[in-house]
Amino acid sequence: MSLLHFLSSGFSETIVTDPFDTPAVLVDLAVAENNIRRFQAHAAAEGLAARPHVKTHKLPQLARAQIEAGAVGITCQKIGEAEALVAAEPVIADVLLTYNIVGAAKLERLKALARRVRLSVVADSAAVVKGLSRAFAGEERALGVLVECDTGGQRCGVQTPEAARDLAQAIAAAPGLAFRGLMTYPAAGGAGAAAEFLRAAKALIEAEGIAVPVVTSGGTPDIWRSAADGILTEYRPGTYVYNDRSLIARGVATEADCALSVIATVVSVPTPHRALIDAGSKVLTSDLLGLSGYGLVRGRPDIAIDQLSEEHGRLVSEGPIRLEVGDRVSIVPNHVCVVTNMVDAVHVRRADGSLELWPVVARGKVL
Repeated sequence: MSLLHFLSSGFSETIVTDPFDTPAVLVDLAVAENNIRRFQAHAAAEGLAARPHVKTHKLPQLARAQIEAGAVGITCQKIGEAEALVAAEPVIADVLLTYNIVGAAKLERLKALARRVRLSVVADSAAVVKGLSRAFAGEERALGVLVECDTGGQRCGVQTPEAARDLAQAIAAAPGLAFRGLMTYPAAGGAGAAAEFLRAAKALIEAEGIAVPVVTSGGTPDIWRSAADGILTEYRPGTYVYNDRSLIARGVATEADCALSVIATVVSVPTPHRALIDAGSKVLTSDLLGLSGYGLVRGRPDIAIDQLSEEHGRLVSEGPIRLEVGDRVSIVPNHVCVVTNMVDAVHVRRADGSLELWPVVARGKVL
């Protein structure tokens, strides 16, 4: 079967042939673009600005597609990620970094980035605010800073609405900084608790005479339940652009909505019920996210990927495995964001069936 037949068949068959070596990452651009359009329409209907998180794809081409669809800007996690995407032409003009920036070297890079784009960052402590202020006190343009709030995710963030108010006051008074609003990344299913926290924080801050122009939340697991609810102004999903097996399990996406697949070759069939592929934890990721197994083999629900070593994936089936050495399979990974960061480039299939190789320019940008 040809690659084009495989791609046009809705991934209904297992064995694939293709012109590139494996393991490889293949992106169906039409599916990704449909995912972008679908969320943008949802955000518009709910009165939310869309600010997609680019950590999932790390590609300027898809970042621009998201902006062209109507997003107000992009979200990045690390400075290096933002630097890589902003370096591509045309320049992406509006960036939110949802990470505490700490240390002199990073703050110097942050200043350089802020001179190129409209940049906002987050902070959840006075220590982070002080560092930002020292760096930006002499800059011509103030740095926008949002207070990060822990609304149930138990990661970073101030712990109470009162603490959010106090930090907002510190930001508003700090040289070189401008208070821009509130930011959270709630636990999956925690939108209600997040809205309650953010609403209380906003009221306390406004009572001090400080405007709260942006209240931003995110997370693809709750993407189709995202709504302004009288408090949110912006939403930041990331994984939605590709989707993955974890989102299928949550009922957020279907297999047909999954734009990214790992193509792997069978390298061994030692028993009638077991086969080994050339994609292990260095490509598929060992993340389980509450699932059993390490990916969905398209077209073969009888096959489980029950074990990964670094370079091998083990496929097992209660019945005959029906695979031969040299066969290629297509796999929807459990957690697609990690897979993106595993490879130097992705193979992209356009709507006309043509294939392109896109370098993952923000791969490995962890600083």
